Parts: sequence; C-alpha cells; structure tokens
Amino acid sequence: MNNLQALMKKYLEYCRTQKCLDNKTLKAYRIDLRQFSEQIDTTVITELNSTLLEEYIATLHQQYQPKTVKRKIASLKSFFHFLEYKDFITQNPFNRIHVHFREPAKLPKTIPLHIIETFLATIYTQQKTAKTDYQKRNALRDAAVIELLFATGMRISELCTLRSDDVNLYDGTILIFGKGNKERLIHIGNQSVIRILKTYHMNFNSEITQCNYFFANQDGTPLSDQSVRRMINKYSSLANIEMHITPHMFRHTFATSLLEADVDIRYIQEMLGHSSIHITEIYTHVAVAKQREILISKHPRKNFRI
Repeated sequence: MNNLQALMKKYLEYCRTQKCLDNKTLKAYRIDLRQFSEQIDTTVITELNSTLLEEYIATLHQQYQPKTVKRKIASLKSFFHFLEYKDFITQNPFNRIHVHFREPAKLPKTIPLHIIETFLATIYTQQKTAKTDYQKRNALRDAAVIELLFATGMRISELCTLRSDDVNLYDGTILIFGKGNKERLIHIGNQSVIRILKTYHMNFNSEITQCNYFFANQDGTPLSDQSVRRMINKYSSLANIEMHITPHMFRHTFATSLLEADVDIRYIQEMLGHSSIHITEIYTHVAVAKQREILISKHPRKNFRI
C-alpha cells in the first residue's frame, strides 16, 4: 500500500479503534491530514521526503499562529510514526527535521470571583422569579450546570457527556471520562452545590432517564456544549457582565483559585485530568501575576511617607 489517502484513512481508523481517541481529537487529525494531502504535489507516500515536509511546515508558519502550527506538525509526526511502525515506510522523513520555534506564553483567562458570584446570583434570581414552570425548570438546570463547572473544573465536553450513572450524589463524587477516555474521580466539596444538583436531579428525573445523560433538556435530549455557551451568554447579558465568558474559563478559574489557596499543583493536575504536570504549570504564571498585584496594592511599604 503506497497511496497517501488510503494510508491516512487506515491511520485514522487505527487512532479510533486502537488508540481510542475521542471524536474531537480524531476530527482535528482528519482536518490536519486532509490539509497536508491537499497542499503537497504527490499522493505516493515514498515520495514524501524531508525537503517536502520542510516546505510544507514553512507554509504553515505563514498561515497560522505558532500554537496551531505546533498541533498540525504533531498530527503529521504521529501519522509518519504510524507509517514507520507498520513498515509502510523504511525511513521516517521527520527524523531528519528539527523544528524549533518559540511559542508565546498565553496565560489562561480567568473570571474574577465577584463576577462568578454575580453570575450565579442572577441564575438563582431567574429561577425564583420565573413566570412559567418551563422557565423555572430551565433556570434550575442552568444553575446546576454552572455550579458543577465551577465546583469541579471539568471540561465542557466532559460535563455534556456525563452519564446519569457517573454522578453519585449520595457521597458527592463524579466519575469523569476525560481526553483519551481516561477516568478520574472528583469530589464535590460544597454542600450547596450538592443540594442544587439533587434538586435538579429530582426535577429532571424523567428526562435524565429518557436520554441516560445527567444533563438534559426538557424534551429529553442531552444538553449540548453549544446550549451551555448560549446559556452563559444569556445570563451574562441579564447580569450586565461585559466580560466575554466561556465554559473553559470556569475551569481556569477553578485551577487558579486552588493554586492561590496553596493547594499542591499535583492535586490540581489530578483534578483537572492533565496527563502532564507541565500542562498544569501554566496556572503558576497566573498565580505569579496575582502575587505581583497583591504586593503592589497591599504591601505596607506603599503607605510610607519618606
């Protein structure tokens, strides 16, 4: 087998069945490989050499930010490693390429805690003042969603794919299936959050049973990540919050708040489901920025009159 398209198809099937990659990762691989096949002049795998790859990488740098280029190169490297591993090629052209580029540090965006408090208060107000049962139930579910996002730091994809059996409200634990289908168990440490989740579960029991997902719409279908984004935009507008809030920012705020409270970074790594401590260490930069802010505004030396 020497055809590039056929080998890419075989590789993606291998990623799905053998590596058990999630749909989002598979989609990214598919896009990256298709783009690569469309921009090179050959479909014969043995004609792909380091020179062709270097030229392709150069075009990527002209089109994308460093982080995106890094991901696309990683997708290609993984594909060629598969080809070498399966003996479709005898020489991996990436072995002759050294890619070095500086990726600017991009600090995770967090939400100030007073804004989260205002945000949640707005949802609870909407629940109490709702004119219809439909609106009241929706607000109840929305409160449960946001409370859980902030209480656990889970990804939006993890929240929307939570099965009803994954949530144990008796002992306040949640079984999360993260990237690469890796399992982790996380505790809900706040009784107020557990109470709202129990109230939601009781009110939406039939819808949850119907779709077998923990978070459901009133028609019995699973809640989607786009629905959560629209929900966040809705309550941001109602609360007159000008900051653009995304679901992932609750995760960043969860991690940063724990780090600032002197929680060991390895515990945070485990709670977030990061495969490497280096990924979690990005939050230390945010903590350092906060430290600088504290020392500028709070240190007693600023009040000296000398």
